[in-house]
Amino acid sequence: MIIDFNQIEEVRIDGFKGGRSGLLTRNFVDACNKIMYSILKPGASSGFHTHVCNSEIIYIVSGIATFHYDDHVETATAGQVHYCPMGHSHYMENDTTENLVYFAVVPEHH
Repeated sequence: MIIDFNQIEEVRIDGFKGGRSGLLTRNFVDACNKIMYSILKPGASSGFHTHVCNSEIIYIVSGIATFHYDDHVETATAGQVHYCPMGHSHYMENDTTENLVYFAVVPEHH
C-alpha cells in the first residue's frame, strides 16, 4: 500500500493538543495507525500529552525539534528520530525561525 501525502489534503491545526499555534499536517489514519507528514511553524508547539494506549515515532525531515520528554529536554535534527513509548509523556516545540518538517507514526497497542 502506498500512502501519497501529496494526495492528502493539508489541514492547519492551531493549538494541537493544547500547544501553541500553527501545525500543518497531512494524515493517514486507520484502526491501527496514524501516519502523519507535518510542518510545525516557528514558535509553535504541540501540547504536553501522555501516550496511554499507543506510542509515537517522529522522524525529523528538516529543522530542529525540541522535545520535552518525561523530565528531560532533547533536541533532534534532520535524520534523527524521537521515540515516545507507551506510558510516557512528551511535547515538541519549534523554537527556531525555520519550519520543522517531520514524519510521525502513532501505532495503537491493542
